[in-house]
Parts: sequence; C-alpha cells; structure tokens
Amino acid sequence: MSLCCTPGGNGLLSPAEQKGLGRQLLLAMSAVGLLLLAAYWRFAVDNGSALAQWLTAAAALLMAGPALRAAWRSLQHPDLHGMTDLLVALAIIGAWASGDTLGAALLPILMVLGHVLEERSLLADGRHEDVDNSQLRSGDCVEVRPGDRIPADGMVRQGHSSLDTSAITGESLPQDVTAGSQVYAGALNLQGRLLVEISQVGEQSALGRITALMREAEMAKPPITRLVEGHAGAYLGLVLALAALSWFISRDTQAMLAVLVAACPCALVLATPAAAVAGVAVAARHGILIRGTAFLEELADVSALVIDKTGTLTSGQLSLQRVDVLDAGPGPDLYLLAASLGASSSHPVSRALAAQAGTQPLLPLRNVQERAGMGVQADTAWGPAVLGRPALLQQMGIGHLPPARGAASLVGLALDGRLLAWFHLADTPRPEAAEAMRQLRQLGLQRQLLLTGDHAAAAEPLAQALGIERVVAQVLPAGKLAAVQAEIRAGYRPLVVGDGINDSLALKAGAVGIAMGAQAADIAVAAADVVLISKDLRRLATAIRLSRQCRRTLSLNVALGLGWTALLTLLAALGLLGTAGVLLAALLHNLSSLLVMANAGRLLRFQDRLPALTVPPAGTG
Repeated sequence: MSLCCTPGGNGLLSPAEQKGLGRQLLLAMSAVGLLLLAAYWRFAVDNGSALAQWLTAAAALLMAGPALRAAWRSLQHPDLHGMTDLLVALAIIGAWASGDTLGAALLPILMVLGHVLEERSLLADGRHEDVDNSQLRSGDCVEVRPGDRIPADGMVRQGHSSLDTSAITGESLPQDVTAGSQVYAGALNLQGRLLVEISQVGEQSALGRITALMREAEMAKPPITRLVEGHAGAYLGLVLALAALSWFISRDTQAMLAVLVAACPCALVLATPAAAVAGVAVAARHGILIRGTAFLEELADVSALVIDKTGTLTSGQLSLQRVDVLDAGPGPDLYLLAASLGASSSHPVSRALAAQAGTQPLLPLRNVQERAGMGVQADTAWGPAVLGRPALLQQMGIGHLPPARGAASLVGLALDGRLLAWFHLADTPRPEAAEAMRQLRQLGLQRQLLLTGDHAAAAEPLAQALGIERVVAQVLPAGKLAAVQAEIRAGYRPLVVGDGINDSLALKAGAVGIAMGAQAADIAVAAADVVLISKDLRRLATAIRLSRQCRRTLSLNVALGLGWTALLTLLAALGLLGTAGVLLAALLHNLSSLLVMANAGRLLRFQDRLPALTVPPAGTG
C-alpha cells in the first residue's frame, strides 16, 4: 500500500472548491484567448476593429457571470472574502458603463489568476498527499513492502523494519519497529516487510488529522479580521464614498474604478490563514498537532507549567531500582523466585518483577492465590512463598518493619515465613525530561507544578531531579482541576500537560492543554488543544517557540495587508495610478497578496532539530 500524490493545490480546498477554481481558471484562459484574437484582428486585419470590439465584449461577458454571481452571494453572506467580490463586481459594472470593455475583461482575469497563484503558493511544494485507503477498514491487515508508505495508522503484527517518520512525528532519525509497535499513516518503510493491522483510517489517522487541522487553520479568523468584518458595512460605504469623491473631483472614471479594486482586502483576508496554515504544517512536521490558530496564538502567552507525572514525565512502566537482601540463606535465586510469583499476576508491579527472569525458565508453583492489590501467594518446593505489599506481609505475621520508601512501590518477598528481601520499584523518568523542563524555564515558564495522583514519596524525588519546585501528590481529577484554576486565579496562564483520563478536566481548564500523543487516553486527546505525536517532551518548547514565531509573522502580515491596501487606495483616489489605473490597481493588489504569502512562507523554514538522547541505565541496586 502507498500514498497517492495529487499535484497542485494546497490540500486545504474541498473538492467542490477545487473544481470551482478550476472552472474559473478555464474561463479565464478562454477569455485570454478571445482577447488575443481581438488583438490580432485589430492590428493585423484591415477594418477589423469592429470584430475586435465584439471579441473583447465576449471575453468581458464570459468573465462577468462568475464575478456577478460571487457578488450576489456576498450580499447574502457578507464577510471579507465577499467584500472583495462585491468591490470587483462594482468595478466591472463601472467599466462596462464607461465603455471600457477591455478593462471589464482584464480585471476579473487578473483576479482569478491572482487567486490561483495564492492557492499554489500557500504551501512550500504545491502538493499534498492523501492516503489511498478507500477500501481499508479498522481491523484490516495490510502488507507494507520496503519503499512503501504506511497507508493508515495501525499496529505492526509481523516483521521488523526502520521507518522514516520525519514527516509525521518530526523525529529525524529512522525509528525501528517490530511486532507491537505503533505506526502512523505517511511513514516511509525503509527496510523490511511489515504486516500492519489497521486501527485508524482516513480523517481519523494522524495524517488525516493534520489535514483537518490545516483546513480549520485556514478558516480561522484573528481579532483584526473579526473587527473588520464587524464593520464591513461601514467599510464598504467608506470605499464607495471615496470612489465617488474621487470621481467628482477628477471626473476620472479610471481613478474611481481603481479605488474600488485597490480597496479589496484580499491581503488582509490571507494574513491569518497564510501564517496559520504554515504554522500548523510546520508544527505537524515536528510531531505537534494544533487544533487551530487560537491555540497557536495562546501558546505564545503561557507563563506557567502544570504537568502530570506517570506516562508524561515518566515512561509509565515500573522498573526495578534497588533490592535490599535480608536473608540470603539456602533456597532458590531471589530474583527468579520473585519473577515466578510475579508472572502469576497481571498487576503492573508483578509484571515488572516477572521481567527479571529474562529467558530463564520459571520455578514451578502450586496453589497460586492472588490477593487483589496486595500480592501473590503460592507453594514451592522450598515452602510457602509470598510476594506482596508490606501490609500483606504484616497480616501474615512475617517479621521486620519495611524500610523507608525510596521508590514508588515497595514489595517484600518471603519464603517459609522468612522475609528474604525488599524490592524497590519506580516509574523511570523520560531521558529528555530534565532538558525539556530546563528549556521551558528558559522560555519564561519558571513556575512549574508537578500534579500527580501518585504518592509524594514517588513524586518529590522526581520533581527535585527535574528542577520542579512545587509538587501536589495523591490528587484526584477534581483536585487537578482545582489546582489549574488556582494558577489562573493567581494571574498565570498555565500550560497543562498530561496523558490520562484523570488529566482531562485539567487539560480543558488550562490556557493550553497538551496531550502526550499515541499513548494518551482518548478522552485526554479529545480534551487537549494540542497533541504531541512525538513522545519527546522537548517538543513542548518547540511548540512555544513556533507559536511566538507565528505571532510575529501574523503581526507583520496584518500590517502588510492593512498598510498596502490603505496606501494603494490613497494612490488610486488621487489618480496617481495613471490612465490604466484599474489594471494597475489589480496587479498591485495581487502583489500585496503574494507578499503576505511570501512572508508566511518564511515560517516553513522553521527547524527545531533535537539532539539524540543518551539513555542512562536503570539502577538495580
């Protein structure tokens, strides 16, 4: 299976919109053909002026229909796009009324060509990729050969390979995948054959979500756009009054029509979607999914961090940190006995101890009993054995008080009434967590709060190691929500990061909520404003840096759009655009749109490459 590549477009127009733009371009090309025939007839054929005039009028009529229909729709649904259509239609009608059929034909042709250029320029390479998955359904298994792209999100069932996931997760190095690995639509298979079970297709896949987010970004409206649209009627009246005043003073029809064209706010209309789509595309390239421009802007203003522990700052998997051996007398190997008992339970602590056996065969056990949440009992060749919490061992009268807890979980191992050892287990921090917290502090998020439902004994050492000064432990979802609301009442704009169901309320309440990608609970992803597909916490800082760059680009775009439109309108009103004022105004108007697009395109050069991580070995004490 592979991706289908379709040339042209920015990938953001709906199929109906792309079809409509194609029809307009076809009409424009037909009109250009008529105008070329008219020019030939006028200059190359004797007494051909009359036919040339008719050909010019035919070209103008051909283009007038779509322009007038668009203007009529704008009267029914007024917005900035519609205002442009209305002003262009008025200019066309004015050109007809003044007998300027050439201007009436060329003006809509230039506007259509400008629109096509804008659409082709919005993204860097002028193409987008769609997964060819019309026949795929969740649960299907597909074969992905070397050189193919993953057609939809799924799980590897067979095979081993390396994937280039840079376009999806932003990770520059190839990612090794084996059976059980999560893979995403659009990743390139570099080596071996893979059998992938599909879990998400179409718009539910990572690639589909990126495309949907980019469409949302294109439709987003910043405050300046909403302000202008709120005064659209007044703006239109002002433009018409200025055009009329220009005509009364100069009696120059060209100047009047040039004012109508120059005042079209296309550059302002493009200011936000151009920057937003570029920003969302670059974020996706770095493994960051942003739901819309509102959150892209909010990220620039966050001033505090509220972050979950388990699965967010940590790997979410317990590992053995230390073993305190109390009785090393005759009997089986302590690690193998603990692993054999642990393999009889589905509890995370038991599973972590079961992994200590490696490839060794487990010891035979009889009469295995699991005490829910407490531990495991069984008979062995050396007598009854118990693996469990200190409370279970105390209930059974097995001696020695437990040591001070230095890890998240403490488990005792007893054999035939003798306490053999204490096993200290903890959820290990992500290797990049300390660097990620440091980068956030450099960006101004000095106020950091670790918010967790885990014990303080597990949370506080982790916070100290990562430079987080404040910890709230053993807190329920409602308590997490209250903590975030307290940060807001204190005057901060908290960035909330989590991955679990218990984080969903806090994610929704923060200034911006970020869910930790593929391993996050569905409800956490739904509640979040931003989703990290990449598991690297350093992408939090990437998101903030990109957001601040987007804000600077958007501000410059708005200034360009407003300033250019105002200057061009003033020049047109004063008659300084010359005898071909309408056409020159249309050309300069499209140039302003291209300037806005070019400025937004600078965002596409944004790169935030992350150095490879050195993973420290887990301690076993």
